[in-house]
Amino acid sequence: MADSEFAFELRVCAWAERHWHPDEPGRPSLVARQLGTRDRRWDTVVVEVDPEALAARANFGTKRLDSDLLHVVRNAPADWQFYRDALPYPGYPWRYVREAVHRAGDRGVVETRKNGNKIELRRKWPYPEWVERIVAVENKPDLDASAADALADQLERDVALSLADEVWLATQSDGERVERALLQEMPVEAGILAFSGGEASVEWHPRSLDTDGAGTRITERPSGGEFDQSAATFEYVDAEWKSEKRLEIAERAYERGWRSYLDTMRPDCRHFAVNRADHGYVPYCGAKGREQTAAECSGSCPEYEPEPPAWRQKRWPLKGGPGSGIRDVLEERRQRQR
Repeated sequence: MADSEFAFELRVCAWAERHWHPDEPGRPSLVARQLGTRDRRWDTVVVEVDPEALAARANFGTKRLDSDLLHVVRNAPADWQFYRDALPYPGYPWRYVREAVHRAGDRGVVETRKNGNKIELRRKWPYPEWVERIVAVENKPDLDASAADALADQLERDVALSLADEVWLATQSDGERVERALLQEMPVEAGILAFSGGEASVEWHPRSLDTDGAGTRITERPSGGEFDQSAATFEYVDAEWKSEKRLEIAERAYERGWRSYLDTMRPDCRHFAVNRADHGYVPYCGAKGREQTAAECSGSCPEYEPEPPAWRQKRWPLKGGPGSGIRDVLEERRQRQR
C-alpha cells in the first residue's frame, strides 16, 4: 500500500536532508516543504547553500526576512545615511519603506537613529550570498495515468518559468521499475526519483534550468480535443523578479524547515505519537491505528483528547506532556539543520 501523500512527503524530505544530492550526496542544504509563489507551491524545496555564508546568515535571526526587510538589509550602508538616500526606490511609496526600516531596527538586523526629522540607518552585518541553488520536488507516491497528466502539466510550467535550478518528480516504487509509459509523459528536463524501502534511485536525470535569464509563465493552455488547435497563452518574467523570488523562498525555507507540520497539528492529543521506525518524524495516531494526515489531525477530529494532567509535569497546563517533548525534539533538529 502506498503512503499517503503527506507521509510520503515527509519521508522524501527526510531522505533529502540525509542524502542530497542524488548525483553527489552530502551537498550542504536546507530542506523545506510546501513553499513557492502565489501561483505555484512545491511539495519539497531543497536549498543548496554555502556553509560559511549560511553561518553568517544566522546573524539575522531564525525568522525569515520578507521582501521589504530584504530590501533594507541588503542595501543598508556601512555608515549612517538617510534611508531615502541609502536605499534604491523599490517601486512603491516610501512610507512603506520607512515602516520596513523601523521593523528591521526593532528586530536588530540594522541600526537606526533619528537625525532631526530624518531616519538614518546603517548595517550591522553584510547580508551574505548564502543560497547557491534551489531545487523543486513534486511528490506523488501513487502515480497513475490521471496523476501523470496533471503532473506533466505542472512540471512543464516549472520548466518554462525556470525559477528553480532543477525540477524533480518523486514517486513510490514497489521494487520494480516505475511504469515507463507514465514517466514518458513528463518533460525531459525534469528528473525522476523512485523511492522504495526508504531509499531512492534516479530513473531520469534532470537538466539544469536557466535561472539567471527570463522565464515564461504559462497562463492558459488549450482545452484539448481533436479539433482544438488554439495556442497556449503566456507572459515573460524578468530575471530580476526571479532572483528576488528565489531569495524570498530560501528565507522562508530557512525559517520553516520541513518539520513545521506540528504547527498545524495537535501533538497535545493523548493519541498523538511519531513512527519510531522512521526515525521519529512521521506522525502516528493511536486512535486511528495509522499515520494520519495533517488535515485529519486537528481540534475538530472526533478522536481528539487532550493529554491528561498527570502527563504534564511542569508549567501546567502548557508544558511537560509527551506532545511538548515531541515538539521540542523536532524543533531542536530544525535548529541543528540551520
